[in-house]
Amino acid sequence: KHAAKYVIYLGHMCNTPNSDTHTAKHIQQARETMSNTDYELMQNNSVLIATRTNLQADQPASFFLKVAATTEGLYHCRATSGGSAGVSNRIKLTVVSELTSDPSPPVVYQGSCIILSCVVTEGSHLSYAWLFNRKEVAPSNSFFFNLTGNKLVIKQVTPEHAGNYSCIAWSRVQDANRFSGSTEVQVTVKVYISKPEIAFSITKEGDGYRGNVTCWSSRGSPPINFSLSIDDKEVGAFIATEFPAAWFSVAMVPGLDMGEARCQVKTEMQELMSDPVTLEVVPVGGDVKVEVGYLYRADSTVAATRLSCRVRGTFPYISWLFNDSVLPSETHLDSSFQPVLPYYVFTHHRRTLVLTTLGPEESGYYSCRVRDSYDRSGPWVESEAVLVQVPVITIAFCCFLLLMLVVGAACVYKIFDHEQGAHVRACVNNKYTD
Repeated sequence: KHAAKYVIYLGHMCNTPNSDTHTAKHIQQARETMSNTDYELMQNNSVLIATRTNLQADQPASFFLKVAATTEGLYHCRATSGGSAGVSNRIKLTVVSELTSDPSPPVVYQGSCIILSCVVTEGSHLSYAWLFNRKEVAPSNSFFFNLTGNKLVIKQVTPEHAGNYSCIAWSRVQDANRFSGSTEVQVTVKVYISKPEIAFSITKEGDGYRGNVTCWSSRGSPPINFSLSIDDKEVGAFIATEFPAAWFSVAMVPGLDMGEARCQVKTEMQELMSDPVTLEVVPVGGDVKVEVGYLYRADSTVAATRLSCRVRGTFPYISWLFNDSVLPSETHLDSSFQPVLPYYVFTHHRRTLVLTTLGPEESGYYSCRVRDSYDRSGPWVESEAVLVQVPVITIAFCCFLLLMLVVGAACVYKIFDHEQGAHVRACVNNKYTD
Protein backbone atom coordinates (compact mmCIF):
# COMPACT_ATOMS: atom_id res chain seq x y z
CA LYS A 1 0.00 0.00 0.00
CA HIS A 2 0.99 3.56 -0.63
CA ALA A 3 0.84 5.44 2.70
CA ALA A 4 1.27 9.14 3.29
CA LYS A 5 1.37 11.67 6.12
CA TYR A 6 -1.38 14.15 6.54
CA VAL A 7 -2.82 17.52 5.66
CA ILE A 8 -5.84 19.23 7.13
CA TYR A 9 -7.80 22.01 5.43
CA LEU A 10 -9.14 24.54 7.95
CA GLY A 11 -11.48 27.24 6.71
CA HIS A 12 -13.35 29.60 9.04
CA MET A 13 -15.19 32.88 8.83
CA CYS A 14 -13.60 34.71 11.75
CA ASN A 15 -15.67 37.81 12.44
CA THR A 16 -14.79 40.68 14.75
CA PRO A 17 -17.46 41.12 17.46
CA ASN A 18 -17.55 43.81 20.14
CA SER A 19 -17.21 41.38 23.03
CA ASP A 20 -16.45 37.74 23.67
CA THR A 21 -20.12 36.69 23.43
CA HIS A 22 -22.39 37.78 20.56
CA THR A 23 -25.64 36.77 19.04
CA ALA A 24 -26.06 36.02 15.34
CA LYS A 25 -27.49 39.52 14.92
CA HIS A 26 -24.40 41.12 16.41
CA ILE A 27 -22.14 38.99 14.19
CA GLN A 28 -24.07 40.01 11.09
CA GLN A 29 -23.82 43.68 12.06
CA ALA A 30 -20.10 43.34 12.63
CA ARG A 31 -19.68 41.65 9.26
CA GLU A 32 -21.46 44.46 7.47
CA THR A 33 -19.31 47.15 9.11
CA MET A 34 -15.93 45.52 8.57
CA SER A 35 -13.89 46.37 5.51
CA ASN A 36 -10.63 44.51 6.15
CA THR A 37 -9.95 41.70 8.60
CA ASP A 38 -6.77 40.08 9.90
CA TYR A 39 -6.97 36.35 10.67
CA GLU A 40 -4.71 34.26 12.93
CA LEU A 41 -4.69 30.48 13.26
CA MET A 42 -3.90 29.46 16.84
CA GLN A 43 -2.92 26.08 18.30
CA ASN A 44 -3.55 25.11 21.91
CA ASN A 45 -4.74 28.64 22.71
CA SER A 46 -1.26 30.21 22.57
CA VAL A 47 0.82 29.08 19.57
CA LEU A 48 0.46 31.25 16.46
CA ILE A 49 0.55 28.96 13.40
CA ALA A 50 -0.23 31.28 10.47
CA THR A 51 -1.86 34.59 9.56
CA ARG A 52 -3.95 35.99 6.74
CA THR A 53 -4.28 39.74 6.46
CA ASN A 54 -6.23 42.35 4.51
CA LEU A 55 -9.07 40.02 3.58
CA GLN A 56 -12.59 41.18 2.86
CA ALA A 57 -15.00 40.58 5.70
CA ASP A 58 -17.17 38.12 3.75
CA GLN A 59 -14.27 35.89 2.70
CA PRO A 60 -13.00 32.86 4.66
CA ALA A 61 -9.39 32.44 5.67
CA SER A 62 -7.96 29.11 4.49
CA PHE A 63 -4.92 27.53 6.13
CA PHE A 64 -3.09 24.50 4.71
CA LEU A 65 -0.93 22.52 7.15
CA LYS A 66 1.37 19.56 6.69
CA VAL A 67 0.50 17.49 9.70
CA ALA A 68 3.09 15.75 11.84
CA ALA A 69 2.94 14.26 15.31
CA THR A 70 3.48 17.71 16.83
CA THR A 71 0.49 19.09 14.92
CA GLU A 72 -2.08 17.35 17.07
CA GLY A 73 -4.07 19.65 19.36
CA LEU A 74 -6.84 22.20 19.57
CA TYR A 75 -7.16 24.83 16.84
CA HIS A 76 -9.14 28.02 16.59
CA CYS A 77 -8.90 31.20 14.54
CA ARG A 78 -8.94 34.77 15.80
CA ALA A 79 -10.09 37.76 13.76
CA THR A 80 -9.31 41.41 14.39
CA SER A 81 -10.53 44.51 12.58
CA GLY A 82 -10.50 48.12 13.65
CA GLY A 83 -9.98 47.38 17.32
CA SER A 84 -12.60 44.64 17.47
CA ALA A 85 -11.71 40.97 17.94
CA GLY A 86 -13.47 37.64 17.73
CA VAL A 87 -12.58 34.00 18.36
CA SER A 88 -13.98 30.99 16.51
CA ASN A 89 -15.00 27.62 17.91
CA ARG A 90 -12.26 25.09 18.62
CA ILE A 91 -11.62 21.84 16.74
CA LYS A 92 -9.35 18.98 17.74
CA LEU A 93 -6.91 17.50 15.23
CA THR A 94 -5.80 13.93 15.77
CA VAL A 95 -3.40 12.14 13.39
CA VAL A 96 -5.00 8.72 13.05
CA SER A 97 -5.50 8.20 9.25
CA GLU A 98 -3.57 7.36 6.11
CA LEU A 99 -4.31 7.29 2.39
CA THR A 100 -3.54 4.07 0.55
CA SER A 101 -3.81 3.15 -3.12
CA ASP A 102 -4.25 -0.05 -5.07
CA PRO A 103 -2.12 -0.40 -7.12
CA SER A 104 0.78 1.13 -5.24
CA PRO A 105 2.41 3.40 -6.20
CA PRO A 106 -0.64 5.06 -7.79
CA VAL A 107 0.56 4.81 -11.40
CA VAL A 108 -1.97 3.26 -13.79
CA TYR A 109 -2.59 3.01 -17.51
CA GLN A 110 -5.60 4.45 -19.24
CA GLY A 111 -8.62 2.16 -18.91
CA SER A 112 -7.37 0.49 -15.72
CA CYS A 113 -8.96 0.56 -12.26
CA ILE A 114 -7.57 2.29 -9.17
CA ILE A 115 -8.87 2.23 -5.59
CA LEU A 116 -7.97 4.89 -3.02
CA SER A 117 -8.72 4.10 0.64
CA CYS A 118 -8.91 6.46 3.58
CA VAL A 119 -7.74 4.26 6.48
CA VAL A 120 -8.50 5.48 10.02
CA THR A 121 -6.99 3.63 12.98
CA GLU A 122 -9.13 5.26 15.67
CA GLY A 123 -12.67 6.50 15.92
CA SER A 124 -16.17 5.35 15.03
CA HIS A 125 -19.22 6.70 13.21
CA LEU A 126 -16.89 8.33 10.70
CA SER A 127 -17.78 10.35 7.65
CA TYR A 128 -15.45 10.82 4.69
CA ALA A 129 -14.80 13.50 2.09
CA TRP A 130 -12.47 13.37 -0.89
CA LEU A 131 -10.57 16.18 -2.55
CA PHE A 132 -9.37 16.08 -6.15
CA ASN A 133 -6.91 18.87 -6.91
CA ARG A 134 -8.15 20.53 -3.67
CA LYS A 135 -11.77 20.51 -4.81
CA GLU A 136 -14.34 18.33 -3.09
CA VAL A 137 -15.50 15.28 -5.02
CA ALA A 138 -19.28 15.42 -5.14
CA PRO A 139 -21.10 12.10 -4.53
CA SER A 140 -23.32 12.86 -7.52
CA ASN A 141 -20.33 12.82 -9.86
CA SER A 142 -20.59 9.08 -10.44
CA PHE A 143 -19.38 9.33 -14.04
CA PHE A 144 -15.82 9.99 -12.91
CA PHE A 145 -15.76 8.62 -9.37
CA ASN A 146 -17.49 5.96 -7.27
CA LEU A 147 -17.60 6.76 -3.55
CA THR A 148 -18.16 3.71 -1.33
CA GLY A 149 -17.58 4.11 2.41
CA ASN A 150 -13.95 5.04 2.93
CA LYS A 151 -13.01 4.19 -0.66
CA LEU A 152 -12.84 6.17 -3.86
CA VAL A 153 -12.99 3.87 -6.89
CA ILE A 154 -12.20 4.83 -10.48
CA LYS A 155 -13.16 1.86 -12.64
CA GLN A 156 -11.83 3.10 -15.99
CA VAL A 157 -9.13 5.69 -15.57
CA THR A 158 -8.73 8.42 -18.17
CA PRO A 159 -6.02 11.10 -18.45
CA GLU A 160 -8.50 13.54 -16.87
CA HIS A 161 -8.28 11.55 -13.63
CA ALA A 162 -4.59 12.34 -13.16
CA GLY A 163 -3.92 14.74 -10.29
CA ASN A 164 -3.65 15.10 -6.52
CA TYR A 165 -6.04 13.30 -4.18
CA SER A 166 -6.55 13.57 -0.44
CA CYS A 167 -9.17 12.44 2.05
CA ILE A 168 -10.69 13.83 5.23
CA ALA A 169 -12.32 11.70 7.93
CA TRP A 170 -14.36 13.28 10.71
CA SER A 171 -16.72 12.45 13.53
CA ARG A 172 -18.60 14.41 16.16
CA VAL A 173 -17.95 13.52 19.79
CA GLN A 174 -20.22 15.36 22.23
CA ASP A 175 -19.95 18.97 21.10
CA ALA A 176 -16.56 18.71 19.35
CA ASN A 177 -15.80 17.89 15.72
CA ARG A 178 -12.74 15.75 15.21
CA PHE A 179 -11.01 15.80 11.84
CA SER A 180 -8.20 13.80 10.32
CA GLY A 181 -6.92 14.41 6.82
CA SER A 182 -4.27 12.86 4.62
CA THR A 183 -1.61 14.48 2.55
CA GLU A 184 -2.09 14.71 -1.19
CA VAL A 185 -1.20 11.63 -3.19
CA GLN A 186 -0.45 12.17 -6.86
CA VAL A 187 -2.17 9.75 -9.23
CA THR A 188 -0.37 9.33 -12.55
CA VAL A 189 -2.28 8.09 -15.60
CA LYS A 190 -0.23 6.72 -18.45
CA VAL A 191 -1.37 6.41 -22.07
CA TYR A 192 -0.64 3.32 -24.12
CA ILE A 193 1.72 3.92 -27.02
CA SER A 194 0.47 3.69 -30.58
CA LYS A 195 2.13 1.77 -33.40
CA PRO A 196 5.38 3.57 -34.25
CA GLU A 197 6.00 5.25 -37.57
CA ILE A 198 9.26 5.74 -39.40
CA ALA A 199 10.57 8.27 -41.92
CA PHE A 200 13.98 9.39 -43.12
CA SER A 201 15.73 12.32 -44.75
CA ILE A 202 19.22 12.99 -46.02
CA THR A 203 21.71 15.84 -45.62
CA LYS A 204 25.01 16.61 -47.25
CA GLU A 205 28.08 16.88 -45.00
CA GLY A 206 31.15 17.97 -46.87
CA ASP A 207 31.71 15.50 -49.65
CA GLY A 208 29.53 12.84 -48.02
CA TYR A 209 25.95 12.31 -46.90
CA ARG A 210 24.17 11.31 -43.69
CA GLY A 211 20.72 9.86 -43.27
CA ASN A 212 18.42 11.03 -40.50
CA VAL A 213 15.84 8.45 -39.40
CA THR A 214 12.89 9.58 -37.27
CA CYS A 215 10.85 7.16 -35.16
CA TRP A 216 7.72 8.37 -33.41
CA SER A 217 4.36 7.38 -31.97
CA SER A 218 1.31 9.61 -32.17
CA ARG A 219 0.54 8.96 -28.49
CA GLY A 220 2.14 7.33 -25.47
CA SER A 221 3.49 8.22 -22.04
CA PRO A 222 7.26 8.36 -21.47
CA PRO A 223 9.62 6.84 -20.74
CA ILE A 224 9.66 4.89 -24.01
CA ASN A 225 12.54 2.79 -25.31
CA PHE A 226 13.12 3.36 -29.03
CA SER A 227 15.44 1.23 -31.12
CA LEU A 228 16.33 1.23 -34.83
CA SER A 229 17.14 -1.90 -36.82
CA ILE A 230 18.50 -2.13 -40.36
CA ASP A 231 18.18 -5.53 -42.02
CA ASP A 232 17.18 -6.98 -38.61
CA LYS A 233 20.33 -5.66 -36.92
CA GLU A 234 19.99 -3.06 -34.16
CA VAL A 235 22.02 0.04 -34.97
CA GLY A 236 20.79 2.48 -32.31
CA ALA A 237 18.69 2.89 -29.17
CA PHE A 238 17.26 5.83 -27.27
CA ILE A 239 15.07 6.36 -24.18
CA ALA A 240 12.53 9.14 -24.75
CA THR A 241 11.65 10.85 -21.47
CA GLU A 242 9.69 13.86 -22.75
CA PHE A 243 8.18 13.16 -26.19
CA PRO A 244 7.34 9.85 -27.90
CA ALA A 245 9.96 10.32 -30.61
CA ALA A 246 13.59 9.51 -31.34
CA TRP A 247 16.12 10.40 -34.02
CA PHE A 248 18.97 8.28 -35.39
CA SER A 249 21.86 9.08 -37.74
CA VAL A 250 22.83 6.45 -40.32
CA ALA A 251 25.14 6.22 -43.32
CA MET A 252 23.52 7.10 -46.64
CA VAL A 253 24.69 7.14 -50.27
CA PRO A 254 22.33 8.51 -52.95
CA GLY A 255 21.49 5.89 -55.55
CA LEU A 256 22.26 2.92 -53.28
CA ASP A 257 19.90 0.67 -51.31
CA MET A 258 21.16 0.98 -47.71
CA GLY A 259 18.82 -1.68 -46.33
CA GLU A 260 15.40 -2.09 -44.75
CA ALA A 261 14.83 -0.09 -41.57
CA ARG A 262 12.27 -0.62 -38.80
CA CYS A 263 11.55 1.14 -35.51
CA GLN A 264 10.71 -0.67 -32.29
CA VAL A 265 9.13 0.84 -29.18
CA LYS A 266 9.02 -0.83 -25.79
CA THR A 267 7.54 -0.01 -22.39
CA GLU A 268 6.88 -2.10 -19.32
CA MET A 269 3.49 -2.96 -20.85
CA GLN A 270 3.97 -2.95 -24.64
CA GLU A 271 6.36 -3.83 -27.45
CA LEU A 272 5.48 -2.66 -30.96
CA MET A 273 7.22 -2.56 -34.35
CA SER A 274 6.80 -0.13 -37.24
CA ASP A 275 6.29 -1.00 -40.87
CA PRO A 276 9.58 -1.36 -42.81
CA VAL A 277 10.98 1.38 -45.01
CA THR A 278 13.73 1.00 -47.60
CA LEU A 279 16.62 3.41 -47.06
CA GLU A 280 17.15 4.31 -50.70
CA VAL A 281 17.51 7.81 -52.09
CA VAL A 282 16.78 8.11 -55.81
CA PRO A 283 18.50 11.21 -57.23
CA VAL A 284 16.53 13.60 -59.40
CA GLY A 285 16.80 12.66 -63.06
CA GLY A 286 14.97 11.70 -66.22
CA ASP A 287 12.39 13.74 -68.06
CA VAL A 288 10.53 16.52 -66.22
CA LYS A 289 7.06 17.30 -67.52
CA VAL A 290 4.29 19.79 -66.68
CA GLU A 291 0.68 18.63 -66.91
CA VAL A 292 -2.18 21.16 -67.00
CA GLY A 293 -5.74 20.67 -65.73
CA TYR A 294 -8.70 22.98 -65.19
CA LEU A 295 -11.24 23.12 -62.37
CA TYR A 296 -14.72 24.33 -63.37
CA ARG A 297 -17.62 25.88 -61.54
CA ALA A 298 -21.23 24.77 -61.90
CA ASP A 299 -21.77 27.38 -64.65
CA SER A 300 -18.87 25.89 -66.68
CA THR A 301 -16.55 28.82 -66.00
CA VAL A 302 -12.95 28.18 -64.97
CA ALA A 303 -12.44 28.30 -61.18
CA ALA A 304 -8.72 27.48 -61.09
CA THR A 305 -5.90 26.02 -63.11
CA ARG A 306 -3.76 23.18 -61.77
CA LEU A 307 -0.24 22.51 -63.02
CA SER A 308 1.59 19.35 -61.91
CA CYS A 309 5.33 18.83 -62.18
CA ARG A 310 6.07 15.17 -62.97
CA VAL A 311 9.56 14.27 -61.81
CA ARG A 312 11.57 11.24 -60.69
CA GLY A 313 13.45 11.48 -57.40
CA THR A 314 13.03 10.85 -53.66
CA PHE A 315 13.71 14.34 -52.33
CA PRO A 316 13.13 16.84 -55.16
CA TYR A 317 13.15 20.59 -54.72
CA ILE A 318 10.86 22.17 -57.31
CA SER A 319 10.94 25.72 -58.59
CA TRP A 320 8.28 27.14 -60.93
CA LEU A 321 8.85 29.66 -63.72
CA PHE A 322 6.42 31.95 -65.53
CA ASN A 323 7.69 33.35 -68.82
CA ASP A 324 11.24 32.39 -67.71
CA SER A 325 10.92 34.25 -64.37
CA VAL A 326 10.97 32.36 -61.06
CA LEU A 327 7.73 32.50 -59.09
CA PRO A 328 8.45 33.47 -55.46
CA SER A 329 7.04 31.23 -52.76
CA GLU A 330 5.94 34.02 -50.40
CA THR A 331 4.02 37.29 -50.53
CA HIS A 332 5.91 40.36 -51.72
CA LEU A 333 5.63 44.09 -51.07
CA ASP A 334 4.48 46.66 -53.57
CA SER A 335 5.79 50.23 -53.79
CA SER A 336 3.51 51.25 -50.89
CA PHE A 337 4.96 48.52 -48.64
CA GLN A 338 1.62 46.70 -48.64
CA PRO A 339 1.67 42.89 -48.78
CA VAL A 340 0.43 41.54 -52.11
CA LEU A 341 -1.02 38.07 -52.16
CA PRO A 342 0.00 36.08 -55.25
CA TYR A 343 -2.54 34.66 -57.65
CA TYR A 344 -1.13 31.18 -57.12
CA VAL A 345 -0.46 28.66 -54.35
CA PHE A 346 1.90 25.68 -54.05
CA THR A 347 0.74 22.29 -52.77
CA HIS A 348 2.17 18.77 -52.35
CA HIS A 349 5.67 20.05 -51.52
CA ARG A 350 5.59 22.39 -54.51
CA ARG A 351 4.83 19.58 -56.92
CA THR A 352 1.53 21.28 -57.78
CA LEU A 353 0.98 24.90 -58.77
CA VAL A 354 -2.61 26.17 -58.55
CA LEU A 355 -3.54 29.39 -60.36
CA THR A 356 -6.47 30.88 -58.48
CA THR A 357 -7.16 33.38 -61.26
CA LEU A 358 -6.46 33.13 -64.97
CA GLY A 359 -6.75 36.23 -67.09
CA PRO A 360 -4.61 37.93 -69.70
CA GLU A 361 -1.94 38.84 -67.13
CA GLU A 362 -1.69 35.29 -65.82
CA SER A 363 -1.71 33.65 -69.24
CA GLY A 364 1.68 32.65 -70.59
CA TYR A 365 4.33 29.93 -70.53
CA TYR A 366 4.84 27.93 -67.35
CA SER A 367 7.60 25.43 -66.58
CA CYS A 368 9.20 23.74 -63.58
CA ARG A 369 12.80 22.92 -62.75
CA VAL A 370 14.00 20.38 -60.22
CA ARG A 371 17.13 19.54 -58.22
CA ASP A 372 17.91 17.38 -55.19
CA SER A 373 16.79 19.16 -52.01
CA TYR A 374 19.82 17.89 -50.05
CA ASP A 375 22.35 19.33 -52.53
CA ARG A 376 22.04 23.07 -53.07
CA SER A 377 24.88 23.05 -55.57
CA GLY A 378 23.39 20.22 -57.60
CA PRO A 379 22.28 20.66 -61.24
CA TRP A 380 18.76 21.68 -62.23
CA VAL A 381 16.60 19.61 -64.57
CA GLU A 382 13.99 21.75 -66.36
CA SER A 383 10.78 20.86 -68.16
CA GLU A 384 9.53 22.25 -71.42
CA ALA A 385 7.34 25.36 -71.09
CA VAL A 386 3.62 24.89 -71.64
CA LEU A 387 1.21 27.60 -72.73
CA VAL A 388 -1.54 28.27 -70.19
CA GLN A 389 -4.40 30.58 -71.19
CA VAL A 390 -8.12 31.00 -70.77
CA PRO A 391 -9.54 27.77 -72.21
CA VAL A 392 -11.94 28.03 -75.16
CA ILE A 393 -13.68 24.84 -74.23
CA THR A 394 -16.77 26.72 -73.10
CA ILE A 395 -17.26 28.47 -76.43
CA ALA A 396 -16.57 25.30 -78.37
CA PHE A 397 -19.00 23.36 -76.24
CA CYS A 398 -21.73 25.97 -76.75
CA CYS A 399 -21.16 25.95 -80.51
CA PHE A 400 -21.24 22.16 -80.55
CA LEU A 401 -24.46 22.13 -78.53
CA LEU A 402 -26.08 24.68 -80.85
CA LEU A 403 -25.06 22.63 -83.87
CA MET A 404 -26.54 19.51 -82.32
CA LEU A 405 -29.80 21.35 -81.68
CA VAL A 406 -29.97 22.55 -85.31
CA VAL A 407 -29.22 19.10 -86.67
CA GLY A 408 -31.74 17.54 -84.33
CA ALA A 409 -34.42 20.02 -85.32
CA ALA A 410 -33.71 19.37 -89.02
CA CYS A 411 -34.00 15.64 -88.52
CA VAL A 412 -37.30 15.97 -86.67
CA TYR A 413 -38.66 18.27 -89.36
CA LYS A 414 -37.62 15.89 -92.14
CA ILE A 415 -39.24 12.94 -90.41
CA PHE A 416 -42.43 14.91 -89.80
CA ASP A 417 -42.47 16.17 -93.41
CA HIS A 418 -41.94 12.63 -94.71
CA GLU A 419 -44.88 11.33 -92.66
CA GLN A 420 -47.13 14.18 -93.88
CA GLY A 421 -46.25 13.46 -97.55
CA ALA A 422 -46.97 9.77 -97.15
CA HIS A 423 -50.35 10.56 -95.62
CA VAL A 424 -51.32 12.87 -98.53
CA ARG A 425 -50.33 10.28 -101.09
CA ALA A 426 -52.41 7.66 -99.35
CA CYS A 427 -55.48 9.92 -99.40
CA VAL A 428 -55.12 10.62 -103.14
CA ASN A 429 -54.78 6.93 -103.99
CA ASN A 430 -57.89 6.07 -101.98
CA LYS A 431 -59.89 8.79 -103.79
CA TYR A 432 -59.03 7.55 -107.27
CA THR A 433 -59.69 3.97 -106.23
CA ASP A 434 -63.22 4.88 -105.14
